[in-house]
Amino acid sequence: MKRRDFLKKAGIGVAASAAFGPVFAQGSPSVRWRLASSFPKSLDTIYGAAEVLAERVSALTGGRFQIRPYQAGELVPGLQVMDAVQQGTVEVGHTASYYYVGKASALAFDTAVPFGLTARQQNAWMYFGGGIELLRSVFAAFNIIQFPGGNTGVQMGGWFRKEIKGLADLKGLKMRIPGPGGQVMSRLGVVPQVLAGGDIYPALERGTIDATEWVGPYDDEKLGFYKVAKYYYYPGWHEPGPMLSFYVNLNEWKKLPKEYQKAFEVAAAEANQWMMAKYDQVNPPALQRLIRAGVRLRKWPNEVMQAAQKAAFAWYEEEAAKDATYRKVYTAWKKFREEQYRWFAVAELGYEQFAFPSV
Repeated sequence: MKRRDFLKKAGIGVAASAAFGPVFAQGSPSVRWRLASSFPKSLDTIYGAAEVLAERVSALTGGRFQIRPYQAGELVPGLQVMDAVQQGTVEVGHTASYYYVGKASALAFDTAVPFGLTARQQNAWMYFGGGIELLRSVFAAFNIIQFPGGNTGVQMGGWFRKEIKGLADLKGLKMRIPGPGGQVMSRLGVVPQVLAGGDIYPALERGTIDATEWVGPYDDEKLGFYKVAKYYYYPGWHEPGPMLSFYVNLNEWKKLPKEYQKAFEVAAAEANQWMMAKYDQVNPPALQRLIRAGVRLRKWPNEVMQAAQKAAFAWYEEEAAKDATYRKVYTAWKKFREEQYRWFAVAELGYEQFAFPSV
């Protein structure tokens, strides 16, 4: 579904402009913001959420509030979006918070952690489980207010040049995998690397790295990983429901009229929904194309999954013991996760275990 089709079906466009335009036209200020994305424009779904935000904000304010998105590298490098927003170089950014766990380890919960929440569960935690409030208290120290801004759904486990039959095959591998997933992989013997999306393929092609994870079939196909690494692993235990976020400089946010703030909140929530729906539509055919191109689809060995889960929760407990901010977020998140897992095991898993294998 194209962005404009989605916006029209969501009741946006001409009708919204007509409804809101006259209200904002009378004495409302003209606001122009720049948005720095961590992602290249070629990845139309993950980058596209920023465009959805901009289109929706404009429609809701009768064109008075304009946001112009820039792809990674146009204004700032992809992994420096948080710094740019914090310092006021740009008013808003679109990024993944686990890129910045070096600043505060609790930021990982704004995106995803290994064996954590699915996309639906992450939304539930953020909107209704206290997640936004907890994380905004962390972001406030960086002069940022954040809003959920998309989700890829459970990701794939990654691309490898050689088959992984057990833990021994992971030892010494150089793999592009950021955030908590990288921390866990390091405990399994992997040497994690952090690279922005546009830098991954050259590194994999040259052999600077031996493996990489990114998102899922649709984006991975676009980046061409299958041309240099044939083994494609699933599931993405390291990112079961990674959420992207819109960062807004807190000083600039406070300057906005209340109506513009509300328009931004509505637009961000819509972009959050749009991204997940788009990925669910484009990933299935992309996976089939990859398999036809000779990709070897492999499920992670149980030995790897079990060791990764054990390492993940050992690391969480270590972080909680030494970091009070992390402990506050982790304790609330863990309780919510346990409640969600019990419910989903009954309803979702009960249905999926019966119905999915029949296809």
